[in-house]
Amino acid sequence: MTAQNAAHGFASLAVHAGQDFDPTTGAVIPPVHFSTTFVQDGIGGLRNGYEYGRSGNPTRTALQRQLAAIEGGVHGFSFSSGLAAEDTLLRAVLRPGDDVLLGSDVYGGTYRLIARILGSWGVGLRVVDMSDLAAVRAALEERPARIVWVETPSNPLLRITDIQGLTALGHDAGALVVVDNTFASPALQRPLALGADVVVHSTTKYIGGHSDVVGGALVLNDDSLASEVGFLQFAVGAVSGPFDAWLTTRGIKTLDIRMQRHSENAAAVAALLDGHDRVARVFYPGLPAHPGHDLAARQMSAFGGIVSLELESAAAARRFAESTQLFQLAESLGGVESLVNYPDAMTHASVRGTEAAVPEEVVRLSVGIETIDDLLADVDQALRA
Repeated sequence: MTAQNAAHGFASLAVHAGQDFDPTTGAVIPPVHFSTTFVQDGIGGLRNGYEYGRSGNPTRTALQRQLAAIEGGVHGFSFSSGLAAEDTLLRAVLRPGDDVLLGSDVYGGTYRLIARILGSWGVGLRVVDMSDLAAVRAALEERPARIVWVETPSNPLLRITDIQGLTALGHDAGALVVVDNTFASPALQRPLALGADVVVHSTTKYIGGHSDVVGGALVLNDDSLASEVGFLQFAVGAVSGPFDAWLTTRGIKTLDIRMQRHSENAAAVAALLDGHDRVARVFYPGLPAHPGHDLAARQMSAFGGIVSLELESAAAARRFAESTQLFQLAESLGGVESLVNYPDAMTHASVRGTEAAVPEEVVRLSVGIETIDDLLADVDQALRA
């Protein structure tokens, strides 16, 4: 779906792209189209291309236009989950014998999908620290990869990768460069503008923003790849339903202002943790001591809402995660409410014992938009606990 009003600012695109008022009633908010099928004007006479809910739905179309616009891309695709989006892209690009070069710090489900599902179909997987471009270059020189896949900031250790530098290396090696932009969101970072080929999202997180809808998205510019992705979206059918699409659209409209508050609150939490005598290390690119701070400041407009911390032991990390009160112990991230997660046993349990394993001493905080003094008091009491 084509981006609209590309000259407008981000917040304007988030509110208006794909959101034309209803021509019948003048309703400012477009209606949710629940119909699973559409009347044809004679056999094959489709009205605006709609025939069946899996192949197309006006509410999903509106969301896909909105997604393309906010990422600065040409084609947007909406899926029933982030992993459904990833699976569709991987199958569109890969063939048996191809390799994926994957970042060493990624969502466990991405690693699991490639290693355990696609691996049995002959797809190879290699892991490298994407923030180390020399290591990436060496890996690509050792053996070509069809896809170079990175999360930046990464999950959960907040590593920052130079998207432009990585893209240059990937393209020189003939690889497609995919950036998972879930942690930053397009409000803070635009990977396509930095040279990436495809942006992937779990829209469940910041884009939806309210922990009430599961979804995924792909945004890209290449027409040929878009055609293949669109075919698989239709043929496999892991599409977002109309109400899920509408909820995601509603979340996008406040994305800009929410990301500002998430970033402000996360910076304050990181400052409290930094130097605390019970905290061994803080992972937050907004801290000047973070190894990716200067790079993040160049390619992001703010540093995001995720803060990870390392405690003295696995037992201490577990105690901290189970002692917060306002931060609720739960998987996922990016909602307006603050969450605490113990990756080793929760979101990243599937990569235990692999090169993508998360240290047992690490806890991840998804800092919400609550009153900052309340969040700081909760972190402080949990550390004392």
